[in-house]
Amino acid sequence: MTSESSSHNSHHRLLQAKAWIDGSAIRNEAQSKQTTKNSGGHSNPNYDCLIVGAGFGGLYLLIHLRKLGYRCRVYEQGADLGGTWYWNRYPGARVDSEIPVYEFSMPEAWKDWTWTEKYPDWREIRRYFQHIERVFDVKKDVEFHKKVVGAQFDTVRQTWNISTEDGQTTNARFFLVCTGMAAKRYIPDFPGLETFKGDIHHSSDWPEEGVDVRGKRAAVIGTGATGVQICQEWAKEADQLTVFQRTPNLALPMRQGKLTAAEQKARKSTYPDLFRYRETTFAGFQYEFSKTLTFDVSPEEREAFYENLYQRGGFAFWVANFGDLLYDLKANREAYNFWAKKTRARITDPVKRDLLAPLEPIHPFGTKRPSLEQDYYEMLDKPHVKIVNVRENKITEVKPEGIVTSDGVLHEVDVIALATGFDAVSGSMMRMGLKSTTGTLLADEWKQGVNTYLGLAHHGYPNMFFLYGPHGPTALSNGPSSIEMQARWIVDAVDKIVNSGLKSVEPTPQAEKLWKEKIDSLSDRTLFPLADSWYMGANIPGKKREQLSFAGGLLMYEQDIRAALENWDGFVTVS
Repeated sequence: MTSESSSHNSHHRLLQAKAWIDGSAIRNEAQSKQTTKNSGGHSNPNYDCLIVGAGFGGLYLLIHLRKLGYRCRVYEQGADLGGTWYWNRYPGARVDSEIPVYEFSMPEAWKDWTWTEKYPDWREIRRYFQHIERVFDVKKDVEFHKKVVGAQFDTVRQTWNISTEDGQTTNARFFLVCTGMAAKRYIPDFPGLETFKGDIHHSSDWPEEGVDVRGKRAAVIGTGATGVQICQEWAKEADQLTVFQRTPNLALPMRQGKLTAAEQKARKSTYPDLFRYRETTFAGFQYEFSKTLTFDVSPEEREAFYENLYQRGGFAFWVANFGDLLYDLKANREAYNFWAKKTRARITDPVKRDLLAPLEPIHPFGTKRPSLEQDYYEMLDKPHVKIVNVRENKITEVKPEGIVTSDGVLHEVDVIALATGFDAVSGSMMRMGLKSTTGTLLADEWKQGVNTYLGLAHHGYPNMFFLYGPHGPTALSNGPSSIEMQARWIVDAVDKIVNSGLKSVEPTPQAEKLWKEKIDSLSDRTLFPLADSWYMGANIPGKKREQLSFAGGLLMYEQDIRAALENWDGFVTVS
């Protein structure tokens, strides 16, 4: 491919991405197609359960609802299974939860499967989903390249009418949304972005063939999880790498390692206990916060405790730390000081040291999700890597030759990676054209703040359940842990509705109000509101700043949702 055609394709992909975000234009076009097709007398597909998304959540629901005899269909926008792991194939993309905590708990899924690494990359996770296909035969009930652009519940017929971009309308008794927390990519509106003559890609819209930066000047905008992973790889390949950092990533050592089939086989007898245990922890991992508080021990004991967690790697230093880490600012500062000391020792350049691990924290440790790194700080310490502090020196425009900052400097680059994240947690549901029974758009309802009941349902949307979205443990948990917990509840709710002769259920506004108060109350006890994070919706201009996840831990969450299901507390039922 010539550089000219590559550049053209890159710009085309970027424009597609921007169009993908503009749900209103797509929705209007799809509704026009739908009217034409329906008026032609074609019958609509009809299912018991229409599931959106073929990642962990959608496939868990499909497998378990199908076992109970329900007619299910999964609509997936991508071309294959995997959900976020279909879209995320950028350099260095890998999961940040250690195996086996990051996989399905069903014995059929793990008994004949082995991983090669503690933290698998995107290719291996894709192979895992193909293994799920071989074991459960899921693809026969999945339609790919199928994008939902509108849905509304018909209160007369007691069924959902779901519109897809191809102009089809599907009817289903239950509408189950499993679009995940990071399905709506965010591309900042940098002036001149479309004029850049080199390659430019968002991390979630990466070419299958990859992007070659050897011999080139590369730029990465953003230093969240994707930015860290791209920087680690590109710093090894590019002639020059410019990293545009707004907030330093308080990243932790991954301690990656190879796994053998023999050692996994030896451990598999413990898997059922491990999968049960992960749901009793705060965040769904294989470890839990200590019951000891930071200042209950001597400085020497505290240092030794920190060192042990740090050497263990992964998220141990975050969610197996002292019990007051996320609740007491003074205690949090002790942990931050230890992290900064360990990290600064890895960086030789004094300017970069202060940019990457400042002595004064910009936000409390752990109130933004720490990324797991392998050699991030060593790579950014290299002479051919430049760090631009966009907190003080903002990006003002993009020109054909590169990126201009507020000091007037043009940073000439050949390739740009947009590691600018997502309209996370609530954004994916707001772009689907969902309408309440009264005709209001969910996107409009949630503009001034998200409302749900139990992080599973919403008033005005009968028989619609969702998971790994707003007001569940979502961003504060290991994905499969909270997904399976919520999915089991949805399976039980569907079965209970059908077997008890109910037509539909939906939450009351009062129940949603009380749940929102609980979300805020739990969050306000923590340090999370002190950081401008995507946890709080603060990464998207104009988005309401609010806690989007349940901050009480998985055990409390399951107790709450199970209690509500017992007698449909907080729900209106239609017989």
